[in-house]
Amino acid sequence: MMPRSRIALAAAALGLLAAGCSGSSKPDSVNAGGTPSSSASSAPSGPCAPATATAKPQTFGSEPPLTVKSGTYVATITTNCGKIVANLDATKAPHTVNSFAFLAGKQYFDGSPCHRLTTSGIYVLQCGDPTGQGTGGPGYTIPDENLAGAKYPAGTLAMANTGQPHTGGSQFFFCYADTPLPPQYTPFGTVTAGLDVLQAIAKNGEDDANGPGDGHPKSAVVILSFTVAKGS
Repeated sequence: MMPRSRIALAAAALGLLAAGCSGSSKPDSVNAGGTPSSSASSAPSGPCAPATATAKPQTFGSEPPLTVKSGTYVATITTNCGKIVANLDATKAPHTVNSFAFLAGKQYFDGSPCHRLTTSGIYVLQCGDPTGQGTGGPGYTIPDENLAGAKYPAGTLAMANTGQPHTGGSQFFFCYADTPLPPQYTPFGTVTAGLDVLQAIAKNGEDDANGPGDGHPKSAVVILSFTVAKGS
């Protein structure tokens, strides 16, 4: 089982959110997976249509060959809460974008839940684990990229990791508001449509499974389809 991917908290948030459910989490970090719950099942209220996670984990022996090396790609993420579109920067993050294009082509993300929402200290929706537990991945890791001077304003799409360098796999997060984070999480995309979808999910709140302001979205968020195509 892989370590839980997590997102460290900015200094201002340390008093608000401590370590999550994993005893290995650092004091200045929060467990990204949280406790297992019914968050992957249908939810009748809030901004999302009822949906059930159906993804089956897939494992690959190694990072795919680097066929995407530069340019802009477009990710279209259709969820039960609405559609999110993001431009992916393959010039600054080729390994990351190449991996996402590969996984999307394998329908790796289709039917997977977004398992973590934070509404205090950092402002992210985390997805990309077919198991919904925060421990899943594709069986390989990719190198960190594009970290020099990295910032995480609203609309950023970035990689989660285990807290160690070069441990990104398939888990990623959207920033639905400006988020203070250290430059340790590869930013590889920018939301061009659907930021309002993310903000509606956040407004509906989370279940505090990992502590106040951090848990599973109250309305289950399920990725129905995830595609990556070359931009124009």
